[in-house]
Amino acid sequence: MTSGIREAERLSASPASALAQSEERQSQMTRKAIATDSAPPALGPYSQAIVAGGLVFFCSDTAGIDPATGVPGDGIETQAELALRNLDSILTAAGTSLQALVKTTIFYTNAEDFATINAVYARFMPDPPPARSAPANVVLPRGLLISIDAIAVLPSA
Repeated sequence: MTSGIREAERLSASPASALAQSEERQSQMTRKAIATDSAPPALGPYSQAIVAGGLVFFCSDTAGIDPATGVPGDGIETQAELALRNLDSILTAAGTSLQALVKTTIFYTNAEDFATINAVYARFMPDPPPARSAPANVVLPRGLLISIDAIAVLPSA
């Protein structure tokens, strides 16, 4: 019964109080940008990755770009491999690895490339592989054929 009363009090708290609690939690959370020359720089106003709350978050644009030349690879197989190598490089810079992936999203331009992407992806992923979604027929910039978002867990300190 006591826990029910506390829950009712919490739910009836003023919106200003709830906002203040939310702002306090956010101010306690630290965010750290991850950047490495071993992967292409972000193509826009975002980080290669952000570490927050024991997780590594990647925004779209872990892409099939050769970090040495800044040029997309030739064909879906090469771009898929480059994208996964770039993802691995950024994870390494963050202090973790592909083994720690828990979720990926693969954006790719041609649904007919699904089998090729899966074959390359399988060579890089741990067992069991992370959860994944893979929307197809996505328009990507700069001649890109594939881009990967990911979430990974940092090892315990």
